[in-house]
Amino acid sequence: MTDQSPHPAFEAVTDGIIMIDGVPHMADGRGAKIPLSMIKDTDKLIDQTVRTILGFANPLSDQVARFKQHTFDDIGALEALLAEKYGARLGGAKGNKTLTSHDTLFKVTVQVADNIAFGPELQVAKGLIDECLNEWAAGARDEIRTIVTRAFNTDKEGQINRAEVFMLLRLEISDDRWRRAMEAIRDAMRVVGSKTYVRCYRRRDIDAAWEPVTIDLAKA
Repeated sequence: MTDQSPHPAFEAVTDGIIMIDGVPHMADGRGAKIPLSMIKDTDKLIDQTVRTILGFANPLSDQVARFKQHTFDDIGALEALLAEKYGARLGGAKGNKTLTSHDTLFKVTVQVADNIAFGPELQVAKGLIDECLNEWAAGARDEIRTIVTRAFNTDKEGQINRAEVFMLLRLEISDDRWRRAMEAIRDAMRVVGSKTYVRCYRRRDIDAAWEPVTIDLAKA
């Protein structure tokens, strides 16, 4: 198992007090040591609140990291056992799998998502698509024009809207230039990595809907 020990800077949240010649100080954002008596009460209260929250958050984050590693280890051990016993691989070709308790009230899913980037062929596709849109009758296929605009508009990180690009591939259009554009999009796709997600679910009885076991604080 990989080392999940926290960075030394995060091992503990102290009160931030630094004693200099017997006088309590606190460091500011530039590293300067300020006498505690010169710091506003509101700033000291904010500092205390932040440190209290982080005092709980740091060990909780470490616990989640250990849980994640143990989960992958447990699933890996199960896969190895089944492979040895039956000579079969658990899950689909891409590594996706679903594990369910015997009473079907608990479920763990493993999903492997490819990280896809687009090569220079995408610009060839854009040129062919623009030719189609410019020659089609004015006002015709406005919905397609909207999808194309969204697909090739980059986000803040300069990334193409992949969901909209994939939507273009699902459109059935007989124009030869459009077909060549779709072929160029497919050729432009490169899998540059993948990420594995583990999600846990539970339900009260077999007729109830699955409820996710939320670990992400932002989604709690």
